[in-house]
Amino acid sequence: MRFHMLLTTMLVAALSFSGVCLVVAGAEEPASESGEEQKEAVSATVETNAVEANDEKAADKEVKEEDAEENTENTEEEEAKEVRLASIVIRGSLPEGPTQPGMFGQIQPNLAKTIARLDRAGKDDDVAGVVLRIRGPIGGYGKVAELQQAVERTRKAGKKVYAQLESGSTLDYLLACSCDEIIMPESGMLMIPGVRMEAIYFKGLLDKLGIVGDFMHVGAFKGAAEPLTRKSMSPEVRYNRTALVEDLYGQIVRTIAESRELEVETVKKLIDRGVITARAAKEAGLVDHIAYEDEMRAVLAQQMEGEISLVKNYGKKRVDSDFSGPLGMMKMMQMMMGITPTQGGGKAKRIAIVYASGAITSGKSESGMFGGTSMGSDTIVAALREADKDEKVVAIVLRVSSPGGSALASDLIWREVVRIEKPIVVSMGNMAASGGYYISMGADKIFAEPGTITGSIGVVSGKLAMRRLFDKIGISTSVISRGENSGMFSSSEKFTPSERKAMKAFMEDIYGQFTQKAAQGRKMELSKLEGLAGGQIYTGQQAKANGLVDELGTLDDAVAAAKKMAGVKESEKVKLKLLPKPKNFFEQMFNQDREETSIRLLLGEKAHGWLRPLAEIEVLERVFRDRVATIVPYWLVIE
Repeated sequence: MRFHMLLTTMLVAALSFSGVCLVVAGAEEPASESGEEQKEAVSATVETNAVEANDEKAADKEVKEEDAEENTENTEEEEAKEVRLASIVIRGSLPEGPTQPGMFGQIQPNLAKTIARLDRAGKDDDVAGVVLRIRGPIGGYGKVAELQQAVERTRKAGKKVYAQLESGSTLDYLLACSCDEIIMPESGMLMIPGVRMEAIYFKGLLDKLGIVGDFMHVGAFKGAAEPLTRKSMSPEVRYNRTALVEDLYGQIVRTIAESRELEVETVKKLIDRGVITARAAKEAGLVDHIAYEDEMRAVLAQQMEGEISLVKNYGKKRVDSDFSGPLGMMKMMQMMMGITPTQGGGKAKRIAIVYASGAITSGKSESGMFGGTSMGSDTIVAALREADKDEKVVAIVLRVSSPGGSALASDLIWREVVRIEKPIVVSMGNMAASGGYYISMGADKIFAEPGTITGSIGVVSGKLAMRRLFDKIGISTSVISRGENSGMFSSSEKFTPSERKAMKAFMEDIYGQFTQKAAQGRKMELSKLEGLAGGQIYTGQQAKANGLVDELGTLDDAVAAAKKMAGVKESEKVKLKLLPKPKNFFEQMFNQDREETSIRLLLGEKAHGWLRPLAEIEVLERVFRDRVATIVPYWLVIE
């Protein structure tokens, strides 16, 4: 201790001479009581020599006074007890997958980082609980389920978790329901209107423009092209979508009823109200406390029986932004490029997590100027092969979040999944439908969230015929052709009967491959699989009941299953290898057209809001380069 104090004194002195102010924060050394003890000992000795035995009563009184003084000190210590709570903000869509390397990737929140912060709080002995500040909107039912499981793990570790809502949508409130208690300000509100599925139809607009949507589908329930060919849902599509909405609605009602200990019918009546004020929500039992930000500490102090200390941005990695000095510029460039000191991987076994997110297209994964992202078959196949060749990787988890896309690209990824001999487990996110299900069905085991949208085993193809539009605006064409079906992919004319027949036969062949491979992967009779196919979509819960997935669970559950299938002991630690490796800042800047890069930098997060339709059209253009698609309607909004 003396050596430590000497070093500290020397350091303070040195810094003082250099003009630097040093503040040392830490545990205070307990004040020495040896002098007081010596005085008391001397006094006691003198008193003992001076008095007779009849002074024992005075000694007893002194002992009692000392005990009372000690009790007072203990009470003061208890009153001053500090309770540390981790403060974690949940905001935005929380994207999945490896983050961009370098400085920009470090500061970007994503789902995995947020879950890791919750798990860290559960294991941290220095924090007694978590304040989860839910600021939404959270991106989908699958992500909410992942966060709910992380909150549950934190609670099982003995930590209290408080949800702090200002106003909450359905998904925000579902996450809050997984916490111990919910706090809202008096002016807050809950917006829990139920479940609404809205499909946008463009045929009326196309008619006015003189554009004809000429599409075909295999599967009576395959409604991906209906927005371009109809003005409303077909009876078959409406029947299937209604069943899906009913299941999602039932999941919401049960979650609220069980977590808030309310009757199911009571919850349904509350949902029918749509918008509920904070006061009304408390009276109904939907929230526990009404308190503003400045009042929340008092509420928490009463609950935790101590003085509250909130650890802001708990577990969030801090970026070293000190670029001063002669090497500052080099340091900044290294951080932007994602260059970090090389660390030995050791001999630990690894589980590779391959993130397959976005619409499926041929070639490499792309990000468009309006924010639309797609996963390319070349990129995902390369990531799977890298995991397969890595001797330290003992199993692979394929995390699928995709509405589908190109039938060809989906099949190429499927082939790589079934070719690899290492155990492969699929974890489905918000959506793994059509082509997203196609790339999943060859895995050894499939996990889905209860609210995952999956299935949609069907095929769609077609084109937009522009002849009437050309006539309106004075454009004409002259054609020279050879071959009966040479105009099959013409942008001006509809399919001829011969072209339609040829395209339909091609689509039916692809659909046959889809259903046969799905039946083989699920070890199911083809006739039974065909009864579940035809373009029908399901929740994860429905898919589990129908045998289209194996288990309901999170990404962590899928990793645990992959570990077990690889023969790794439960107690043995493994490392995670995240693929595909993302591009750094400069690669993203210079591997795209200058105009596209400028627009993306200018728009930023706005691309996920009012420009979303443009982003989706941009992705669909890439999808239909291969002419035939396995995809769910891109204009399907569930909220």
